[in-house]
Amino acid sequence: MKMKKRMLGLAALLLILLVAACSSDEQENESTNENEESNESSEEMDHSEMNHSSSGEVPDDLEEAEDPSYEVDSTAVMNADHMPGMDGAEATISGAFDTVAYVVSYDPTNGGERVEDHKWVIHEELEDPGEAPLEEGAEVTLNASHMEGMEGAEATIDSAEETTVYMVDFEPTDGGEKVENHKWVTESELSDE
Repeated sequence: MKMKKRMLGLAALLLILLVAACSSDEQENESTNENEESNESSEEMDHSEMNHSSSGEVPDDLEEAEDPSYEVDSTAVMNADHMPGMDGAEATISGAFDTVAYVVSYDPTNGGERVEDHKWVIHEELEDPGEAPLEEGAEVTLNASHMEGMEGAEATIDSAEETTVYMVDFEPTDGGEKVENHKWVTESELSDE
């Protein structure tokens, strides 16, 4: 009889621990999902403020790519979602440059919400950056105006990629206005038609 009571007690204890563990995992998953949704929505919101088109001017010290995979005036399909209507759109290459592209996080100078994981700012768009590539975590000042509040903002380097970056023209897949001289799309974000 004592043995049965012990076994029942042990089974009850295991059941309680199992339920508690499942509940904890569920709360953690919900919290993770909420954070992911929050990050996604802030990224989308931030990028809706992008200057989708640019004048096409590039920094004086930016070197044109000698042998880019996608030549100027050729077309490629974009596999990037920096902004609505970009993923899957056909792009015409308007410039190709060899550089280091950075993912950055920064607080806009116009008082807007912090922007996390912005793609892309190139080495030549940083104020006195020194030798490329910069390390993850490096603090820099942005000299780029892709978005409102970006110019002059203090930023943190999240990651760096030595690559060819492309300036592109495209018609958004969501029916938005044509974008000209968009900066930047990396080589890994383009594919043949």
